[in-house]
Amino acid sequence: MACFLAPTAAAIAVSIIRKLFKGFAERTRLDILELMLWGGALVLAFEHLWHGEVVPWPPFLTAMKSPEEWAIAINEIAVVGTSMNAAVLATWGGMLVINNVLRNIRLRKLGTALELESTSKVVK
Repeated sequence: MACFLAPTAAAIAVSIIRKLFKGFAERTRLDILELMLWGGALVLAFEHLWHGEVVPWPPFLTAMKSPEEWAIAINEIAVVGTSMNAAVLATWGGMLVINNVLRNIRLRKLGTALELESTSKVVK
């Protein structure tokens, strides 16, 4: 029905934050989160369009023709859309953690290699 509106709103917010806080955005790789949210929102919007749940005339969502259906659509946005945002955010966070762990491992290996190289020069 309207679950794609939650990732769309989150993608808009992340896009604005990324433009305003460039240093923070680069450190936290907000570009990846932004792409994940926009991609998910577009795929979901296309899926809803394909199934006839989104139409080109107001109110644009077939689930919002009557006040009773509004409650169902709002509930879907709140429950399903928020759950999807949480899953995307958790995946992005996991990617950041794994990236940092791998970077630290590589730096430790590089440090060890440099130490070994410097001690071998001293011994010679």
